[in-house]
This record gives sequence, structure tokens and C-alpha cells, in this order.
Amino acid sequence: MILATTDDITRDYRQIYLQPHFDDVALSCGGSIALQVATGNRVLVVTVFGGAPAAGYQLSQFALQLLQRDGLGSNAADAVTRRREEDAAAVQSLGADALWLDFSEALFRGSPAFYANNEALFGSVNSADLQLDNQITEVLARIHQRAPLGVLYAPLGVGNHVDHQLVCSAADRLAQQRVSVKFYEDFPYVTVPGALTARQQQLGIPMEPELVEISRQPSQQKEEALQHYRSQVPTLFGSADQMLEREKTYASSIRRTYPGIQIERYWVW
Repeated sequence: MILATTDDITRDYRQIYLQPHFDDVALSCGGSIALQVATGNRVLVVTVFGGAPAAGYQLSQFALQLLQRDGLGSNAADAVTRRREEDAAAVQSLGADALWLDFSEALFRGSPAFYANNEALFGSVNSADLQLDNQITEVLARIHQRAPLGVLYAPLGVGNHVDHQLVCSAADRLAQQRVSVKFYEDFPYVTVPGALTARQQQLGIPMEPELVEISRQPSQQKEEALQHYRSQVPTLFGSADQMLEREKTYASSIRRTYPGIQIERYWVW
């Protein structure tokens, strides 16, 4: 089911996953969702930056290049529509519901663009986005109010993509207020050697890991869901086979003493 607004969120949702962009949650948490749904949980996946830029917004050359690289053309609204279709298919294949918020992703913010190259996109959050940070926090607080028994899952921000940093920051504010929040490892950025440790040191917060085994059926469901993100697979991984191999390799590396056991890891503080 696709929810229209936060008003459609009910107390029945016990697991609420926050993703900066379409595909982040399936990549990082797809097995956990499959497990939770199988045990009767209602799961909701919320895409924070799920909106198109305002009509007439002038895309930067960098944004155009990335859209065209992904085979999404040069029209941002059309690209968002296609990404939503991919996300709906993936999330529903896992048995979860979806909600797309209307915030625009980094590529579509600022005039001139705040993030007009890779260095900016994976650097510091632009000072003009501080108000956006507050707005996201307000929406997440409203989501928690609608489903007060739900656990929130948010990106840890590994890799430093500015949108991931913003969602992590907003979720951290709720965590500091004793809201139950678990932070997931941003895949595939977490596969870069040293990236996880660098992010943890950057945050400077004592944190403890929680492990979820996703071997067998949950892993298979995750793989099926990931293949719905057809616009992203070639760019991120080269091919679907390479994506699945990389995902399996990382999931199996978390507990090396148990060969073949696949894990998704979360961090709490």
C-alpha cells in the first residue's frame, strides 16, 4: 500500500524505516524487513527526499549528467515518477507499505545549486539546508506521534552523502529524546574500507551493534526487491549479478567466524 500523507500512518506500524532516497532501505535493511513482515509486523518505508523540484527549477549541469547517466532523461519530475514506481514495486515485494515525502533531494536544491559536484554532494551540508534539517525533524516527530510504538530506523550516514547526513541528524534528535531509533549501515558506502569507522569517529557517540540474521528466505526476498531498482543497479554496481555478489559478500563478512551466515547490522546509542 502507498500512503498519501503522514496522516495515513496508524499505531499499527511497529517498524518504520527512513530512507533518504528510493532504494536505500532495501539495500541496507531488506532482509530485516522480510523477517519482520513474516512474523506479523506492519512495516512502513518512508522516503524523505521523495519529491520533485518546483516547476521551472533550473537543473545544474551536474544534476542533468547524473539523471542521464541513470537513464532517467533530463526531466526531474519524470525521473522522480519512475523512481517512485521502482520503489513501490520493491517495497511491496517485501510486504511493506511506502510513504514518499515531498522534500527534494540534494541535486534539486539551491539556485545556484548547493551541490554541483561530487565533492559537495559528499561533503559538508550547505548552511542553507539547516532549515531543512529542522523541517525533517518536525516530520519525523509527527511520524513518531502517529505511531508511538514504532521503532524508527535511520541511516548512519556512512559515506557522508549530504542527504544521508540530514536524515541521520534529524533521527538523532529524536534518539536524544528517548525515541527508539536504530541506525543502519548505508550500503554500498559501508563496503569502502574504513568508511564505517570514519563515520563513527565523526559522530563521536558511543554506540552498540545489533545483529539481525537474514540468511536463506529473507536474503532471497531482499535480492528480489533490489532488482526492481533498475535505474540504479548499473550505476551503483555495474550489473544485477555484481550487486547481489557484493551484497552477499558484505552481509557474510560481519560474522566471519560463521561462514555463510548473512547479517544486517544496526547501531544504537
